[in-house]
Amino acid sequence: MFKKTLSANFNLRTLLLALLVWIAFAMLPETLPGRRLELMGFDLLTVTTAPASIDAPVVIVGVDDASFAELNRQWPWPRSLHAQLLDRLHAAGAAVIVFDILFPEPSTYDNDARFADAIRHAGNVVLASDVTYQDSGQFEQEILLEPLALLRKAGARSGLTSISFDPDLIVRTIPPQPDALWREAVRLYSNGAAPQKMPGAMIRYFGPDHAFPYVSYYQALEPDKFLPPDIFRGKIVLVGNDVKAALDAKANQIDAFATPYSSATRMMTPGVELHATLIANALSRRAIYEAPRGIQIASLGVVVLLMAFGMGNWQALRNGLLALGLMMTITALTAWLFAARDIWLPSIAMLLAIAAIYAFQVITGYLIELRQRRQIERAFRFYVNPEIVREMTAHPERLVLGGVRRELTLMFTDLAGFTNFSEQMEPEQVAELLNEHLTLMTRIVLDHGGTVDKFIGDAIMAFWGAPLPDPEHALHACQAAKAMQAEMTQFRARYAGDPVRQLQMRIGIHSGAAVVGNMGSSDRFDYTAIGDNVNLAARLEGINKRFGTQVLISQETVAALAGRIMLRRVERVIVKGKTQPIDIYTYCEDAELAKLSEEALNHYSGRRWELSLQACHQILARYPDDKIAKILIEETELLRRDPPPPNWNGGTPLEKM
Repeated sequence: MFKKTLSANFNLRTLLLALLVWIAFAMLPETLPGRRLELMGFDLLTVTTAPASIDAPVVIVGVDDASFAELNRQWPWPRSLHAQLLDRLHAAGAAVIVFDILFPEPSTYDNDARFADAIRHAGNVVLASDVTYQDSGQFEQEILLEPLALLRKAGARSGLTSISFDPDLIVRTIPPQPDALWREAVRLYSNGAAPQKMPGAMIRYFGPDHAFPYVSYYQALEPDKFLPPDIFRGKIVLVGNDVKAALDAKANQIDAFATPYSSATRMMTPGVELHATLIANALSRRAIYEAPRGIQIASLGVVVLLMAFGMGNWQALRNGLLALGLMMTITALTAWLFAARDIWLPSIAMLLAIAAIYAFQVITGYLIELRQRRQIERAFRFYVNPEIVREMTAHPERLVLGGVRRELTLMFTDLAGFTNFSEQMEPEQVAELLNEHLTLMTRIVLDHGGTVDKFIGDAIMAFWGAPLPDPEHALHACQAAKAMQAEMTQFRARYAGDPVRQLQMRIGIHSGAAVVGNMGSSDRFDYTAIGDNVNLAARLEGINKRFGTQVLISQETVAALAGRIMLRRVERVIVKGKTQPIDIYTYCEDAELAKLSEEALNHYSGRRWELSLQACHQILARYPDDKIAKILIEETELLRRDPPPPNWNGGTPLEKM
């Protein structure tokens, strides 16, 4: 029993932790440190799932150290040299020629004219443009650096080379500008067809530096001498600086950028390589898209629930294997989505959530073991109400047989149809369900100052007014009954998909004198209440079945309430074993309904059958399924056909209840 109690408390703490972990780690990616962690996961996926080869019609011509040595020229090189390269590439069959080099200002007229002629002759050239910002001290001015007008008039297209950075200064996002360099290159390669729109897309990197086919600038000037035939035929050829730069170099001084590979290589990637990657992404339609935020939060919730329900009671090896297995599954799933479906599902928060729950389990399991002996020593306090324990501790002389007469309010509860439910369940399931129900109801009784007398199967007997006096025992009992039914409603909602837990509870409440104290034998006794009024409270609980009500309250209890709770009179009944009628009531928030019920019952008691029926039909017009009104109609029709004797007191005998 004690182990089950500890297990239930442990599971409750685990579920509460799961909720807190879910909320905390769902918010983590919204913070800058959390986002950086997830981006590190993106980088790791990029490196580990990179394809073995690149199937893209892209070749890079690099302005590199070898070219500087061979050509023996300082930068900038004359545009006549670029014109010569352009002629060679066009002759070699290049489909598109892209210069990732800015030509915003004129050089010499002859050089510019020669370059313009080469552009005009090739007819497939894209030149770089860029946006710079100039701070005038009062405002920041945006300046567009376009290629020289002469070159544009010769037919050169212009494409923006601007790149956006993530918070850690790594390039992961595809530039969305409609006139981006990569878009212009793809548009020209596709004979004017607009490239696929990729809003919010992230770059799929194919490898570190020189992942694409690469030749030096000087080699491209003499392709017949240095290069295999047809290396440029039908390809998009990008010409740009191939700068070797360390990761700590200043980005604004070089045309190089940090990529997901930079953490491993400690090197930056040339801008021309980055543009080649963007073009390959567009042509292959293999850009990466981040999973929607809602999917991320839902996935985190599933992982947290799996951990909470999967771990259960603390078992170090089993729970450790579960956590490890779940982490491996998430890692494999995210890698597959990234590599095969081009979807990035951020998983760092999920992995950290698993670790957090496991760490909590380790710490909690250790603490529970330390507390177990102390809990066992105190366990007997759970058998009786804490108020009784305190009173008996203060007055040990009262631990004798016998009792005292007290004015009490007594309550009986019962679960409707629980016997049928239990026949369809295993004994362990019945015990689990019953313990859960009784725990919830007992807590409410105790919170409202009541004393739980005993459990009778699925029923509860409780009372107010003892062992400590309570002048408002009737009010507190009725408030407790209302709270208990509200908890039952929430209970059914929590388990909406479980038909076994769609339980209905009936409650009977009656106030009157009873003998309360220690009853039993000299060897074993219980603190309980006995008397005729106890039996009447139990009868009221059963009468609920007749009227379809959840709570029935006697007229004695109602008198003590003094109108502080809205009620509806149900009927005047004579319970089994009694001769005098008693008015019974139930909760009702509709004042008009309560008024019509009172009128109908008054007419009924006064033998005004037609008026009683009229009032009942008014009730049914508002509430067609009102069972109380239907029963009163049946009884009225019966008495109208066979009138009662002259000494009739208006009560309906209930011989079976």
